[in-house]
Amino acid sequence: MKIKEVIIDLIKSDEYKPMGYKDLMYVIGIKSKKERNDFKKVLDRMVSEGELVKNKKGKYIVPPKDVYVKGTLQGHARGFGFVIPDDAITGSDIFVSASNLNGALDKDKVLVKIIKKTEKRDEGEIYQIIERGHQKIVGTYEKNRNFGFVIPDNDKLCKDIYIPNSATMGAKDGEKVVVDITAWYENKNPEGKIIEVLGGPGTKGIEIVSIIREYDFNVEFPDEVLAETNKIPDKVDLAEVENRKDLRNTKMVTIDGKDAKDLDDAISIKRLDNGNFSLGVHIADVSHYVGEKTALDREAYERGTSVYLVDRVIPMLPQKLSNGICSLNAGEDRLAFTCEMEIDKKGKVISHEIFKSVIKIDERMNYEDVTDILLEENKELIDRYSNFIQEFKDMEELANILRVERRDKRGAIDFDFPESKIILDENGKTVDVVLYERTISHKIIEEFMLVCNETVAEFMFWSNLPFLYRIHEDPSTEKLDALRDFLTNFGYKLQKGKEIKPAAIQELVNSIEGTNEEDFLSRLILRAMQQAKYSPENLGHYGLAAKYYCHFTSPIRRYPDLMIHRIMSQMIKDQLTEKKIKKYNKTMQEIADHTSMRERLAEKAERDTDDLKKTEYMVDKIGDEFEGIISSVTSFGFFVELKNTVEGLVRVQDFNDYFVYDDKNHRFIGERTKKQYRLGDPITVKVSNVSIPLRQVDFTVVDKEAE
Repeated sequence: MKIKEVIIDLIKSDEYKPMGYKDLMYVIGIKSKKERNDFKKVLDRMVSEGELVKNKKGKYIVPPKDVYVKGTLQGHARGFGFVIPDDAITGSDIFVSASNLNGALDKDKVLVKIIKKTEKRDEGEIYQIIERGHQKIVGTYEKNRNFGFVIPDNDKLCKDIYIPNSATMGAKDGEKVVVDITAWYENKNPEGKIIEVLGGPGTKGIEIVSIIREYDFNVEFPDEVLAETNKIPDKVDLAEVENRKDLRNTKMVTIDGKDAKDLDDAISIKRLDNGNFSLGVHIADVSHYVGEKTALDREAYERGTSVYLVDRVIPMLPQKLSNGICSLNAGEDRLAFTCEMEIDKKGKVISHEIFKSVIKIDERMNYEDVTDILLEENKELIDRYSNFIQEFKDMEELANILRVERRDKRGAIDFDFPESKIILDENGKTVDVVLYERTISHKIIEEFMLVCNETVAEFMFWSNLPFLYRIHEDPSTEKLDALRDFLTNFGYKLQKGKEIKPAAIQELVNSIEGTNEEDFLSRLILRAMQQAKYSPENLGHYGLAAKYYCHFTSPIRRYPDLMIHRIMSQMIKDQLTEKKIKKYNKTMQEIADHTSMRERLAEKAERDTDDLKKTEYMVDKIGDEFEGIISSVTSFGFFVELKNTVEGLVRVQDFNDYFVYDDKNHRFIGERTKKQYRLGDPITVKVSNVSIPLRQVDFTVVDKEAE
């Protein structure tokens, strides 16, 4: 049993009485110096993450859930804040006055201590800052005589950052800058140093550059990385072809978005004489070009993932690799890692083979054309790709089998959220925000990648070698209880019990399909789920209802895929020595944590740039009316999501009556009119204000009855 589990079991036992560090160590039986060091690290980490706290006597306890709550601080421009609990499905935020923030800022992960319980909302004080939400902050520099300070663009960061005269980097008054925080204080403003001057107001493209700097993404590759990259040939080495299975005469295609340039997966398919399908998933063999302990590998690890922003991509690998020799471009010889599977009519993988190959893509297809061929029977496209029409039909049939017979029958959860596509003009300005449809061609690739990832993960699990799994743990009992209580407001039920199978969640998702409340209820259900992450332990994937899962299919843009390719390559070549296995076992948790963190940062940045461009789209819509749905209710107002996924806030001070906030039922009730605004209600709103720097749209309610 791991030391963390031993600590938790002891502290949660009925016999446990609060102990200090030395007593805990004695009871658990920690003796050697190494054991003591490891024990202290685990204990400190549990405290830093809020899993344990010290009571007034300095003894370790599990924080009582009615007193201590983990969550994320949402700052307010007026100095106070609200903690949104991790376990809350919606609402239930905890008010924190400015005097009780204790140095915490917007987006910080915190442990809040409840100091006052009321019917409307609990009040708390920040007990511990678990993780800072910001390390680098973008804002405007203002100079005083003896020092300077930076006013953050984000007004929820209600403290200016103090800048000593020695740390201004020559910034001029009024310029946009990037600040690296050098010291945090409990009762005074943070201190920082300017690390980049972005330019004056109105500098073209400064908003997205600000987001990139805020998340500290490396845009340019270091010289040593580019030097290594330049030594990589543009063509496949013929000597390497001799060591691989030659599939260059096998018919295969890539299917991606029209704008995609980093093509890392290709498909081949044929129907066998026994009625089964032979599916080949061929993945770019990036590990052949990116060696261990190279500058290229270190940089790829540091980045962790490619970041796809609205108007640009920040790639994990230099373009020569990501768009060149590693990209599976049609008509070019490419090195690949192939997983060939025989799949029967029930979606079961009867047999598989994983090997190194050399391939040549016949056609570079896009989602739109494949969909037009299969659903619209577009004659021009059918004539153009006549040699592949049967393969496309076989792909559609097999994808449906995998979806219905494999995923649906085992109860995998499938959220079908509306996604938007942001249309930019040649100057990068938003001209439209439209709904993005997930078509049959998207589903083909999705199903084929899923079955490949599962097959590889199961194969490697039984090899008993170091590996990185993609895991999705079971939802917590607390979140499921909160979700269950909330659903009763809308007449939906979720079975009770300690263990809720994914099939029960999918049944719930199916029951809300097509209703007015589908989108926001789906999001609330998703919020009740854990966050998927990487792990050296195979803990299964709850959402997919899969025992084994990994990310194998995108090594150009995800470091975990590259990492497991490397391990599998060494396994195939019989190069995994005991020394290497020991090294991988030692570092795999660190790799899992780092790449999970980089993935979360990329997602946040992508969301922020989407919000920025959606806000930009609404600038000239002030005064226009839109239909939407109330997507979230908070104590300071409610958010409305329009049909194109643009979201804005109706502030409580803009209501036309005094409204009482009903936290439990997620609604506002007018004291005089008895008018209600409830989560999920359709509503007509008018755009009243738009702030691009804050990425914020404000709405007011259009009262149709009054009109």
